[in-house]
Amino acid sequence: MDTITLIRSAIRNLLKVADSSLRDSLVRVLTSGDDYASSAKPTIDWDDTDAQIELIDSRAKDAYACLVVLEATELTPEVNQAAHLLATVVGQDLEQDDDGTFHIARRVAKDRVISTVDPEARHGHKTTHHKFDGYKGHIAIDPDSEIITCAIVTPGNAGDASAAQDLIGDLLEDQGSVGSDDLIASADQSDPTEDVDEIDRPTVYGDNAYGTGSFHDRLEQAGIDSRCKTQDPAGELFTKDRFDINLTDDTVTCPAGVRVAISRNRSGGVAKFADACTPCQMSHQCTSATQGRTISINSHEAALTRARNSQRDPVWHDDYRATRPKVERKFAHLMRRKHGGRRARVRGLLRVGNDFSLLAGAANLARMAKLQARSNPCGGWEVAM
Repeated sequence: MDTITLIRSAIRNLLKVADSSLRDSLVRVLTSGDDYASSAKPTIDWDDTDAQIELIDSRAKDAYACLVVLEATELTPEVNQAAHLLATVVGQDLEQDDDGTFHIARRVAKDRVISTVDPEARHGHKTTHHKFDGYKGHIAIDPDSEIITCAIVTPGNAGDASAAQDLIGDLLEDQGSVGSDDLIASADQSDPTEDVDEIDRPTVYGDNAYGTGSFHDRLEQAGIDSRCKTQDPAGELFTKDRFDINLTDDTVTCPAGVRVAISRNRSGGVAKFADACTPCQMSHQCTSATQGRTISINSHEAALTRARNSQRDPVWHDDYRATRPKVERKFAHLMRRKHGGRRARVRGLLRVGNDFSLLAGAANLARMAKLQARSNPCGGWEVAM
């Protein structure tokens, strides 16, 4: 929904759930002349800039007037929810000029509500050119049986890695209590790169979206092998991997041999070469910034470095390419038209999540039939030989 449609729909919803007394109070403060009975946009000359400004300003003032009425009123849960939605949509999209006129803000609010019909849906993007509205479905599978072990739905704007720990919750529980102090402490006392019997060490595979420093770090702490691909630095100038990052003494050395200290912050740190770039004969290969080259240090930089070094191993690469495509094939099964996984059939995160889990369960039944699986009298399942 665009801004005008969002505001009008939110006011209409508020009037719908209010009792007769509260509704009369709300109607009395509406000054735009709009009765909000229809979902259609008001009829104006959309080529007239002044008419557009007046439309936005008048509906915004109606919205804020309604919120003022509600401030001194004890609200039912339904009215409170509608009021919260109205406050959200006017707060995320509008700004007020010095003269008091409301206009659409030239920015996109973080976690922007895009629909009053489904307030939990969000803008998402698969790539910079492939965008969508709604939700993301995430799955984890067992690569041997290709059985889906977990299915999760998140809003469309959530990063894939945000669901990663939930997707492998069974593995984390097998390796120790998820997020427990004992697990973190024991991991800190050992070298995460220490050789471990590969037969006893579980492995997680994922594409670049899951190859974040925090997730690599979490897998190391749990004693799980990571086959989550990590994006290599890219660019025409000197990339980050050309710099020697020493986390022991908190310094970064550039290809020309200049060493600077890392300034730590909440996100990790930053190394600024500043004036050292001006006389450098290699600066044209390194940066075009007038203030010199800057290297950002991730809070999990060590885990990212180990991950990038590991994925350069041909054995790692061959294992990844042999295993990772299996989950893509499973996604293709879920997205087929007859399964309907491409489009949500219900609204709301909880309902969409339940429906996606039902779809995953149906896919598992089909896979088990393919494997000729049957129940074991002793419990569990076995595959017919």
